[in-house]
Amino acid sequence: MANTASAAKQARAALRRREVNRRLLDTARRAQKQLLALITSGKKAEASKLFPELQRRLDRAAKGKAIHRNRSARIKSRIAHLLR
Repeated sequence: MANTASAAKQARAALRRREVNRRLLDTARRAQKQLLALITSGKKAEASKLFPELQRRLDRAAKGKAIHRNRSARIKSRIAHLLR
């Protein structure tokens, strides 16, 4: 429970940020799982078409600081390596 008005406002803002970050991460994870499923099933051509979408999702999450930019880069690098 917040003791001051400013603390209460920060608590509300934190809830909004949490929801936005969760949405960004969920979409990025969903794209990543979809891509990995295509790669493991041997459909690399289809996966390479969806790879830019994953990059866009990860970059947006990193820009909003939902995840660290290095983590975003590491995920993109590992997926790109699997697509080779």
